[in-house]
Amino acid sequence: MRVVRALVVDDEAPARRRLIRMLERVDGVEVSGQAADGIEALERITADAPDLVFLDIQMPALDGLALARSTSLPPFVFVTAHDEHALAAFEVGAADYLLKPVSQARLLETIERVRVRLLARADQAARAAEHAELHATLARLVGRASVEPTPRVSARDGSSVRLFEASEIGRFYASDKYTLFVHGNHEQVLDESLSELELRLGDSGFMRVHRSELVNLQWVRALHGDSHGAWLELRDGQRATVSRRMLGALKRRLGV
Repeated sequence: MRVVRALVVDDEAPARRRLIRMLERVDGVEVSGQAADGIEALERITADAPDLVFLDIQMPALDGLALARSTSLPPFVFVTAHDEHALAAFEVGAADYLLKPVSQARLLETIERVRVRLLARADQAARAAEHAELHATLARLVGRASVEPTPRVSARDGSSVRLFEASEIGRFYASDKYTLFVHGNHEQVLDESLSELELRLGDSGFMRVHRSELVNLQWVRALHGDSHGAWLELRDGQRATVSRRMLGALKRRLGV
C-alpha cells in the first residue's frame, strides 16, 4: 500500500490535534507535519513535499482559499465548519470538502479517493519519464540531436516577443500560476505551461523533477538531500526542488 504523507493546516490547535489523531489511526497514512496558517503551510509544503494537505479555510494572514488560488498545491482537502464555501473550494480544485466535526468514516472515504488520484498521477509521471528517456536514447542512437534545430522558447516583453535557446536555460518553474525562467539574471514569463514545455523539451534533456520544476539536466552540478527532501544545484547557482516520487527516475537519468 502506498503511504500517503499528509500535512494538517488549521489555526486552531485543538482542531489540528484531533485531525492528526484521526489520521494516525488510518493505515498507510503518515502525518508529515502541521501548520497554523497559510504562510506556514507554504513553508511546510516546500520543506516536506507532502502528498496531501488538509486545509482549513478561515485562517489569519493567508486563508485556505487564498492559498489555493495563489500557488500550485499538492492534492488538498478543505476541512471547515462552514458549508458556504463548498462551491468556491471545488472551483480552485479541492479533492474533497469535509465539514467539522469530521467522522472517521468520512475521513477514510476521502483518503481512499485521494489515494486513487495519487496512484494515477504517479503512474502518469512514471510513464512520462520512461517515454522521455526512451526518446532521448533513440535520439542519441540515430543522431537526431545533430540534425534537429535547437528548441527555442518565447517570452513576452511588453509589446515584443523575445526568443531564447532552450539550451541556455537551466530550469523552468511555476509560481503564482505563471511559468518562469531566468536568463542573464533576468526573470522571464512564458505563455506555455510546464506540462506543455515538458512534452516539447523532453527530448532535449529536460526533465520534470517536481510539479513546479522542469530542469535542464545538462545544467545539473549536484544532487543534494537531507531529512527535509532533495534538491538540485544548477551551474548558475539556482536550486530546484525534487519530489520524492521523481527522485528514483532522476537518479537513473543522472546515472547516480
